[in-house]
Amino acid sequence: MKFAHMSDCHVGGWREERLKELSIKAFETAINECIKENVAFVLISGDLFNTSLPSIDILKRTAQALDKLREHDITCYVIPGSHDFSPSGKTMLDVLEKSGLLENAMKFDNGKLGFTIDKTNTKITGIYGLRAGLDRNLYKEIDKENLASEPGFKIFMFHALLEEFKPKELENISAQSYTDLPKNFNYYAGGHTHAVYNEFKQGYGLIAYPGPLFPNSFKELEELKNGGFFIVDEKLNITRKEIKLKDVVYYLINAQDKTSEQVENELRKIKDVKDKILLIRIEGTLASGKPSDINFKILEQLNAYIILKNTSKLKSLEFKEFEVKAGEIEDVELAIIKEHLSNKIKDEDKIIVNLMQAFNLEKDEGERNIDFESRLIKDIDKIFEL
Repeated sequence: MKFAHMSDCHVGGWREERLKELSIKAFETAINECIKENVAFVLISGDLFNTSLPSIDILKRTAQALDKLREHDITCYVIPGSHDFSPSGKTMLDVLEKSGLLENAMKFDNGKLGFTIDKTNTKITGIYGLRAGLDRNLYKEIDKENLASEPGFKIFMFHALLEEFKPKELENISAQSYTDLPKNFNYYAGGHTHAVYNEFKQGYGLIAYPGPLFPNSFKELEELKNGGFFIVDEKLNITRKEIKLKDVVYYLINAQDKTSEQVENELRKIKDVKDKILLIRIEGTLASGKPSDINFKILEQLNAYIILKNTSKLKSLEFKEFEVKAGEIEDVELAIIKEHLSNKIKDEDKIIVNLMQAFNLEKDEGERNIDFESRLIKDIDKIFEL
């Protein structure tokens, strides 16, 4: 028996249309690979979509890929992540589950977190992920002793940043510990952290993060080049399947004490990037000229698949540098909120985060304005316990 473990697919997440297309192609490619590998089932540990209400085109192609799994009698188990979870409770994952294309592994029975038993007799359960770590309270409320004492081959799915597994760039972001997870599971299928690693913890089991199915930012393309997922067998041997759709070429240009014309000449040296993803990072303070003086249009003749440039650290002598926070959007948001709390209101940080989530709601297709406004007001009333 073997199974696939994916996470952070973020299908449709890129704004650039060509990269958005690659994000859905990565998912379609991964599904085909799962069928080829004859896996028993597929796990998606949160953030299948980049939003709780993806576009119809994205939803259609995702459903078609999931239907291929169903045709081959391969069940797909998911948990909502911080992106595809909706505070209103409405998410396209529910639609896909009602259609029989996937199954939500987080189920409560009489107030207790229960198991879904796969045809292989594997027992699967998990907890969804919420923005800004608001799901942490759920780990305190579940009956961990009951989950730990359950016999058989068990998998726990979660979508959370763990203190012991944090990437260096997130070292200042607060996180929960792996000891918050229930004990005695064979495999812990993690998501949310866009990094690839796994480690066995005594008394727990193999805790694994497969990383994004397709890189979701300039930095991830720069570091990972490609996305991928895990194939795991019943002895917990892990094989990472890389999803390589396009070659990624990276150029770092040091602009320190150079003129804008000299930087432009550096760009002219770039070659052999036809149909590739071209990443250009330019850093330093220009001796003369402004970043806007650099003519990036000269790169169009290279016929790259797409060109992404990062000039956040490119300065001119006219401007002062500003400190820019980095990390997961929701983690950065929480850090900024905590810096500016008035400390005059109980649970002020939670109220602010919940309000941000409420105002981030999208209008359902066909929903009247008055119904949308009414739904929004009800959510706000609940936040303030009115």
